[in-house]
Amino acid sequence: MNKPLPVPDLQGVRPSLVQLTHVIYGLHALAVVVGVTSSVTVAGGFVFGLPSLVAVLLNYLKRGDVAGTWLESHFRWQIRTFWFTALWLLIAGLVMLTIIGIPFAAWIMIPILGLWVGYRVIRGWLALAAVRPLAGGAA
Repeated sequence: MNKPLPVPDLQGVRPSLVQLTHVIYGLHALAVVVGVTSSVTVAGGFVFGLPSLVAVLLNYLKRGDVAGTWLESHFRWQIRTFWFTALWLLIAGLVMLTIIGIPFAAWIMIPILGLWVGYRVIRGWLALAAVRPLAGGAA
């Protein structure tokens, strides 16, 4: 006789919202994979790729539904990851306007930004899988 798997305590959050948050992390992860496996950078694929654009749109549309819950920190984490990535891409683009800045931005800034994006997606998704909020959801 098989025992049913224990259901995690979602701390009063609707399971559909937890599933939606998993989908959003999955969309962000897909954008990272596209960046790794194509000529687009990870950061570029994350900010300008359709999967992440859809994900951040879902964040904004549903953040009212998660307000006051542990999922709010995940939505804040995802939104801030998106916007901080966009900001650092803009800064890298400005740095690239100089001759010296081209190799610095292309070989150092953008790859480090890609690693940071991957870290944020993985860390957030692991915390979600463990039914844990992210500390402050800060960048």
